[in-house]
Amino acid sequence: MIAAARLWPGREYTRLTLESKHEIKYKLFSLENPDRLVLDLENVDADDALAALQGKVTDDDPYVAKLRVGVNRPGVVRLVLDLKGAVKPQVFTLKPIAEYGYRLVLDVYPLVAEDPLLALIESDSKVTPPYTAGSMARLATIVIDPGHGGEDPGARGRHGTSEKNVTLMIARRLKKLIDAEPDMRAMLTRNGDYYLPLAARVEKARKVKADLFVSIHADAFVRPYARGSSVFALSERRATSEAARWLAKSENDADLIGGVNLDVKDRYLAKTLLDLSQTATIDYSLKLGASVLSELGRVNTLHRGHVEQASFAVLKAPDVPSILVETAFISNPQEEKRLNDEAYQNRLARAILAGIKRYLGKHPPQPQSPMAMR
Repeated sequence: MIAAARLWPGREYTRLTLESKHEIKYKLFSLENPDRLVLDLENVDADDALAALQGKVTDDDPYVAKLRVGVNRPGVVRLVLDLKGAVKPQVFTLKPIAEYGYRLVLDVYPLVAEDPLLALIESDSKVTPPYTAGSMARLATIVIDPGHGGEDPGARGRHGTSEKNVTLMIARRLKKLIDAEPDMRAMLTRNGDYYLPLAARVEKARKVKADLFVSIHADAFVRPYARGSSVFALSERRATSEAARWLAKSENDADLIGGVNLDVKDRYLAKTLLDLSQTATIDYSLKLGASVLSELGRVNTLHRGHVEQASFAVLKAPDVPSILVETAFISNPQEEKRLNDEAYQNRLARAILAGIKRYLGKHPPQPQSPMAMR
């Protein structure tokens, strides 16, 4: 039987996830005129979890118009996804991990993926930025990465708060503040409740030639009394503490929990993530991290008084200074309560912005970006 069925609509793709105690056998094919995807499930029942899927399709889903479930023939349940246009589906399975059993995942992508650089340019209304390098003046582009999402809730607080929701709320507030600055613009790696692989987050930052990459988190630790804000940069070699090593492993495992199709390989990106010529970028990341950490210290207790380092996959862009901000410990009941407070979220966002502005004051964006304007 199907233990759970979930639908995660997003601008980049819509994900259908079916979970079971046993591995799910399936067959996927597409039909045209009108466009449909058909998913046949073998040896499962048309139970309540599948039946409930039909009501989970929302009007704002970019790709799926309607979903129908029925018994196709003895031993086979058929799911039909009525589409809003032609799509590029990917289907794969995941083995049990964390609280999840076996999962069958169907990702519905557009035929042509949105170009993040073009989308950023089209959404930007600013004309004459004051940052100047040589004969060029341009805006500083900040990519904000709300950690986790979709199938991967991240850490959970004692009162049920999911890290993925807190990070998105703070990231949206930070984006609003940055976009209000005359010399900056911001882009979110995700702006909804869906999972984005770690490598895809890095790729987005590189595609828009980001000046800075800031990943927002609110993690947990094995001890509930752990508290305070932290900032991390990439380490080429080893973590600066056992806690940093533990945290990096926890964050890097997000792809296993969020669900990544390991059959899809991008050689160029793989080479990029393995590139170790990042010494200069890491140096700038540490400077950015120090500025942000100093400002966070005005809002919250600091868990560490210095920027820590570990091998976070999401920080591995070789040409974009990148930091991971642990805003607070969601596993600490007091900090969980504060993280749910809108005013406190705004204070955190303003502190991160202040740190970014201090860094850019000393290290303005360089003119080689395609976002530069004459």
